[in-house]
Amino acid sequence: MSPYRQTICIVYADDDPEDRMLVKDALEESRLANPIHFVEDGEQLMDYLKRRGPYADLAEKSYPGLILLDLNMPRKDGREALEEIKADPKLRRIPVVVLTTSKAEEDICRSYDLGVSGFIVKPVTFDSLTEIVRTLGKYWFEIVELPV
Repeated sequence: MSPYRQTICIVYADDDPEDRMLVKDALEESRLANPIHFVEDGEQLMDYLKRRGPYADLAEKSYPGLILLDLNMPRKDGREALEEIKADPKLRRIPVVVLTTSKAEEDICRSYDLGVSGFIVKPVTFDSLTEIVRTLGKYWFEIVELPV
């Protein structure tokens, strides 16, 4: 079995439990049926992607088709995780979309320099978040062709 995917899964790395809950609710509200897995920081994200530690049982499962990534997290932040993902030949093709509160030009430029597929500033309303999730789903799972 290819480690890419059969059902396109999303992994969302964010240390804020409220933000994780809001994204989960926005997925449901936008009727996006893709499974989503939540991790709390860059270390957990890399363990999940590399099938280490508590995620070792996923070794035969497909990789996620999309990573949503917050930049400001403890232990390993999103910038460090993004750099590690894009340096790994097995992971670099997975699209990574930054979803963060930062509007700093430095963060935007550095994220794109590291290979991010998109940079989105977290919206302030749930309706706006739902629209972003709906648009992301349409674009990444209906319009573009992802590698297999």
